[in-house]
Amino acid sequence: MDANRNIIARLRERIPTFECVEGCHDCCGPVTTSSEEMSRLPVKTDAEHEAAWEHLNCVHLGPNGCTVYDERPLICRLFGTTPRMPCPNGRRPEVMIDTKTEKQIHHYIANTRQVLV
Repeated sequence: MDANRNIIARLRERIPTFECVEGCHDCCGPVTTSSEEMSRLPVKTDAEHEAAWEHLNCVHLGPNGCTVYDERPLICRLFGTTPRMPCPNGRRPEVMIDTKTEKQIHHYIANTRQVLV
């Protein structure tokens, strides 16, 4: 898992950031993530997962937004940084993610065991 941890850290550094619309959670639906990224997140109960699923929300979405923002998975960080996954509110970083990094993220996702967050 150390190799994956290093890959994740390297990719996270290369994803541009931007300011979201306060209170928005349009991109916080159910997502999958790697086992490595999942291991960094708090464990939720079956009831919490079911409640989130009923509303098509992420189980880590709280009343004030993402409760695991600093540890959010790569797929969550990618939203709004590429034209292929645009922010529904038109927000974006000054410079979008480079295609090489985006491809590396998708390669990582496609080649690791994914679990529902």
